[in-house]
Amino acid sequence: MKKLLLASLVLFLSACNPPVQSGSDGNGVSFVGTDITGADFPKPLALMDHTGKIRTMNEFKGKVVALFFGYTHCPDVCPTTMVDLKQTMKLLGDKADNVQVIFVTVDPVRDTQEVLAQFVPSFDSRFIGLRGSLQETAETLGNFKIFYSKVESKTRGDYTIDHSAGIYVFDKEGKIRLYLDYGQKPADIASDLKKLM
Repeated sequence: MKKLLLASLVLFLSACNPPVQSGSDGNGVSFVGTDITGADFPKPLALMDHTGKIRTMNEFKGKVVALFFGYTHCPDVCPTTMVDLKQTMKLLGDKADNVQVIFVTVDPVRDTQEVLAQFVPSFDSRFIGLRGSLQETAETLGNFKIFYSKVESKTRGDYTIDHSAGIYVFDKEGKIRLYLDYGQKPADIASDLKKLM
């Protein structure tokens, strides 16, 4: 089902801009991730970070931004992606300061400011965690075409959340450029990020 949703996302985004070669930005630059240059999200991102400050994408102009949607109680996909992003930063070395990783929770009920403050910087102190109210979260996820669905546990009285697991990448001008699939290798992520610096 997630593959079908990703295919739908790519088709939706490709309808927003002229076709370019898969993995290429139209200027001869080749990417491992899917080039979605020109995709337009109707509302700008504005959510509270894990220190209590409202953050917007405009603040990060001058840096390449890797934007990931997940939740702290996620059993596998989210921590794996965060570890991959941590490893990506190590591979970038001195250039890592030109990158901002942002984790947006899809589970604001459990992912309080305090929980995000413990979880997100534990991977890299430069990473930022964002959260909103239930309404703000729903609007943000809808804006970014993120699929998410709460799945109740029949045995534990708990729940998990199925959600889109890719990473959006914005260039230094704040324009959306790439969609990186879940499971992309840190070396490939680092390579794509360097090309946008």
